[in-house]
Amino acid sequence: MEIQIGSLLQGAQEATGTAIIIDVFRAFTTAAVAFSRGADRIVLVAEVSEALELRERGMGDLCVGEVAGIRPEGFDHGNSPNEMSGADVQGKTLIQSTRAGTVGMAAASNADEIYAGSFAIASATVAAVKRRDPGVVSIVAMGAEGKVRADEDEQCALFLRNLFQGREPDHDAVRSLVLAGQEAQKYSDPSKPHFHPEDRRLALEIDSHPFAIRVTREDGLLVARTVTL
Repeated sequence: MEIQIGSLLQGAQEATGTAIIIDVFRAFTTAAVAFSRGADRIVLVAEVSEALELRERGMGDLCVGEVAGIRPEGFDHGNSPNEMSGADVQGKTLIQSTRAGTVGMAAASNADEIYAGSFAIASATVAAVKRRDPGVVSIVAMGAEGKVRADEDEQCALFLRNLFQGREPDHDAVRSLVLAGQEAQKYSDPSKPHFHPEDRRLALEIDSHPFAIRVTREDGLLVARTVTL
């Protein structure tokens, strides 16, 4: 199994084999929380307008996401694991649009299979991919809006690679590195209440959920469901 690490939108576009698209702060932590609360599936789209249109067409129940970290007008929930931890999503189909994670999913058109990546589902994701034994695994750290590398996603990519190669990273050390990074500081800034401190805490709870999130292409849509080992 060949493990490749890429970054940002270009990395997603170049991903081959099985792609793991990482968005720690916050898309794929929010998705993990949603599934833990009983969401049936999540339709992933790049643009806010796509999400609203799909909901209007009855393709989903709730729109979830962000632009510049803030819930877009007309959306039901922001891109917040803390907010999602109290949301009523049991049995529902969510439509998620963010400026990094879901954009990366849409860009990964050269990949054979796609998984969502975050610390919350790290070990389960590696186990699910290993079970399918692909020849190539492309791990992509999406960063801030898919344009600027971010410590949390880069560290998560290295964390996953270590797991694939049979090593057990130091969880506390990884968290410390992420907390020292630029993106983590937003969650302590009182002038940015849409970046809730609890979002950061939940995003750094490594292996807090025992499932992977696999994304398949269905009738032109990217649809995420859980894979339980």
